[in-house]
Amino acid sequence: MPVPFESLIPMGIIAGLFGVTGGLLAASKQFQNEGKPPRYGIDTWDRQMMERDQRLTGTMRGQSQEPRAPAEFAVNSAWKIET
Repeated sequence: MPVPFESLIPMGIIAGLFGVTGGLLAASKQFQNEGKPPRYGIDTWDRQMMERDQRLTGTMRGQSQEPRAPAEFAVNSAWKIET
């Protein structure tokens, strides 16, 4: 005769592993986005601003509050050059 609660152990293991997997995925997304929430529905404007932020600060999620761009911003053009 089976014990009525014997299915709770595998169910607990499965639920625990789903929880661990979800937690690791959330931590990975947060690490990739520098602690900010992930971006959804990125359009052309957002991509251009992300490129500009990359050129200004060195990271896709970084933003600068300086009123003037640094001197090296003048020579690191967003235009792709073919060689």
